Amino acid sequence: MPSNSQTHTLQVADLKDHADNTFDLRPDAETCHRIASDLDLLSLRKLSIKGSVQPNGQRGWRLSARLGGTVQQSCVVTLAPVTTRLEEAVIRLYEPLTEEPGESSETEMLEDVSMDPLGRDIDLIEIITESISLALPTYPRSPKATLGDTRVTEPGKVPLSDEDIKPFAGLSALKATLENPD
Repeated sequence: MPSNSQTHTLQVADLKDHADNTFDLRPDAETCHRIASDLDLLSLRKLSIKGSVQPNGQRGWRLSARLGGTVQQSCVVTLAPVTTRLEEAVIRLYEPLTEEPGESSETEMLEDVSMDPLGRDIDLIEIITESISLALPTYPRSPKATLGDTRVTEPGKVPLSDEDIKPFAGLSALKATLENPD
């Protein structure tokens, strides 16, 4: 099965019916760079996927794997690099299509998002790319990132502060006035 020097696809015809078909893929720097570019990442390092493919039902297959990688994204506030270590369980079920898609036929989306149509091969790089995109932080923030105050008002007017907008700010000011009438 795949290793550093071998291909990143598993040929379905070569899978054994009565055994675990193991794989351990550690993509090279060029492949990591291509995946990072596809996912708009600053960098992708220490990428690996390790697992096996077993028979599932009469004609299907089940891929179970562990994906690991270190990604670097831009902070949504400061654009500074934010590093995240991903460790994800990956499960994919492959079932043969009931009929071959033709030009006039429609293909419906499968209900189970972990289920894929069974083709001639299983592309581990495609699985890696999809799994990383699902696991990425949606809004990565640097620990030092802070949002400043935004104050917008008409010229010549005093802008509202965050304290002014709080619902009980007026009550606390009234209380302070009542307690100290001077």
